[in-house]
Amino acid sequence: MSSVSAVLLAAGESRRMGTTNKLCLAVDGMPLLRRTTQTLLASRLEEIVVVLGHQAETARSLIEGLPVSMVVNEKYREGQMTSVHRGLESLSKASDGVMICLSDQPLLQPEDINHLVDAFLSRSSGSILVPTYQGRRGNPIVFDYKHREAILNGDRNLGCKRLIEKNLDLVTTIEVDSDHFVVDLDTPEDYLALQQVISHKISTEIVTRTGEEGKQ
Repeated sequence: MSSVSAVLLAAGESRRMGTTNKLCLAVDGMPLLRRTTQTLLASRLEEIVVVLGHQAETARSLIEGLPVSMVVNEKYREGQMTSVHRGLESLSKASDGVMICLSDQPLLQPEDINHLVDAFLSRSSGSILVPTYQGRRGNPIVFDYKHREAILNGDRNLGCKRLIEKNLDLVTTIEVDSDHFVVDLDTPEDYLALQQVISHKISTEIVTRTGEEGKQ
């Protein structure tokens, strides 16, 4: 049976957010990291490894009780690639593919993740799948499990951005119809914009629901 596992990167210092650890920010009533983790758990992903680093114990408390593996990257200050390595070496099950997920994409839904899983497993070429939205490169990305050993041995630098730039011959892109794959939270302005999006969505749902009830 085909499967895709995931490495969720949650080790960064989120410096552009200021003094706030963005993983703790409330998104529709739930801390961002817990929301992202639950999104992955609600999808068809196999094994999920969450890589912690900056304020590791705080991050750990946000996802306590969820059925995921948690590991700490002591070298997180050296860059995202160290967290990719830490997550890959911690996978306990072989799979067809590995999805590298970012913890700060609050709009992603389980069906978005499943769409990528299906696209990866049914692809006709390439060993790295990258979503794009209106010409913009998005995340998560998925690559064939066979690359794991090469990455860990340092033969390929398959960090999320460098993966695409240095291995174009291996990349297959899939155009998606949702901006969920390109929206992330880096700055206070990003968070404010997200709150406005969520508020608008809730208001729209209330109006729609009220209208439907009125027709009954």
